[in-house]
Amino acid sequence: MTTLQQFIDQSITGAVSEPVKLSEPVPVEQLPTPALIIDLDLFDQNLAKMQHFLNKRNLGLRCHTKMHKCPIIARKQIAAGAIGVCTATVSEAEIMQVNGITNILITSTVVTKEKISRVIRLAARNPMLQMVVDNIEIASRFNEAASDSGIELGVLVDIDPGMGRTGIEAGAPALSLAKHLVGKCQNLRFDGLQMYAGDCMHLEGFENRRKKYTQVMENGAATKRLLEASGIEVQIFSGGGTGTFDIEPGIGLATDLQAGSYVFMDIEYREIGGEGSDRFNTFEPSLFVLVTAISKPQQRLITVDAGFKSFASDKMVPEFRDVEGVIYHWGGDEHGIIQLTNPSREISLGDKLPMLTPHCDPTVNLYDYYYPVRDGKVEELWPIAARGRSQ
Repeated sequence: MTTLQQFIDQSITGAVSEPVKLSEPVPVEQLPTPALIIDLDLFDQNLAKMQHFLNKRNLGLRCHTKMHKCPIIARKQIAAGAIGVCTATVSEAEIMQVNGITNILITSTVVTKEKISRVIRLAARNPMLQMVVDNIEIASRFNEAASDSGIELGVLVDIDPGMGRTGIEAGAPALSLAKHLVGKCQNLRFDGLQMYAGDCMHLEGFENRRKKYTQVMENGAATKRLLEASGIEVQIFSGGGTGTFDIEPGIGLATDLQAGSYVFMDIEYREIGGEGSDRFNTFEPSLFVLVTAISKPQQRLITVDAGFKSFASDKMVPEFRDVEGVIYHWGGDEHGIIQLTNPSREISLGDKLPMLTPHCDPTVNLYDYYYPVRDGKVEELWPIAARGRSQ
C-alpha cells in the first residue's frame, strides 16, 4: 500500500532521464518506426543561433521545457547560455528539478491545496524556483503554505494579455496584486511580471505579427510603469516566444524570452512567415518522425505506419522531409495514407522516410524517447522524462 504522494514521488525519482548509451551505433534505416528523431546538426545550429541572437541584445533565454519535456535538452540549453527554464506544469518542474535544474519558472497558475503543497515542497529544496500568481486569495494561500514551511517563494504576477486564458487584468488590478504581495505576503518575494501573448505567436505575416504584438504588450509596459511609479521594483519581465523572438528587442520590455519551439520547429511555425519572407526559416526543422511505408492498397496510394497516435496537429498534416508531390491524409490511429500525385521520388514498401511534425509540442508528448541522429547513426536514446506530466 502507498499514499498518492508517495506514488508521485516514486514516479519522479524513478523516471528514466539520463541518456541510454547503445553498445554500438544503429543506422537510421534500422530504427523501429514510428520513431521520433532529432537531426543533431540542425538542433545544435538552432541552439546556437537563438542564444547568439539574444546575447547580442542582452536578453535572457528562459527555455520552455513544455515543448521538449527532456532534462537532457534543458541542460544543453543552459550549457549554451540560457538563464534557466520554464515549465507549464508542476509535474514538469518536478522532473526538471530532480535532474539538477534549479532556475525554474512555473508559468501556469495553480490553486488547489495539493498543487500548492507540491510547489512549496519543490521550493523548500530549491530557493531558485519561481511561481506565477494572478489572484490575491491564491497568493495568500501560497504565502500561508510558505510560512508554514519556513521558506520564501519567488513569484511573478501573471498578466492577461487579452486572451482571457490566465492572468490578472493589466493596470490597476495587477498593481493591487503586486501591492498585496509586497505588503502582506512576508513569505513571498515579488520578482516581477509575466505576460505571454500566446495568441500572437502564430500570427501570419511578420509585419502583422509585429504590429499586433507591439500593441498587446503596451498594456504590460504600462503596468510595469504603474508599479514602478508606486515604488515597486520590477526586476523581471518574462514572456514572448519563438514567434516573437526578433520582435522583443524592438519593444524593449522583456528581460527574458520564454522560447521553446526554436530548437525543433514544425510546420505551423514555418507557415507564419519571417521578416521579408513568407516562410519562417530562421531556425531549421530538426525534429522528425521516421515512418515506414507498409502497404500499397492502390496504385496512387501508399500507407505509412503513423497516424493520430504518432502525430499531433491542430490543423495541419505532416509532410515528408525529402519527398514532394505527395499529400498526407489521416488514415486512423496507426496509419497515414499518402496520395502519390506527382512524387519527386519513388516510395517502395519498406522505405523509411522522415516527416515534419505539424505541431512539435503535443507530438513529443506521444513518445517515450528521442533518437538523436548524427551522420546517419544513433548512438544513444534521450528519454522524454516529462512525457505525460500534465498535472
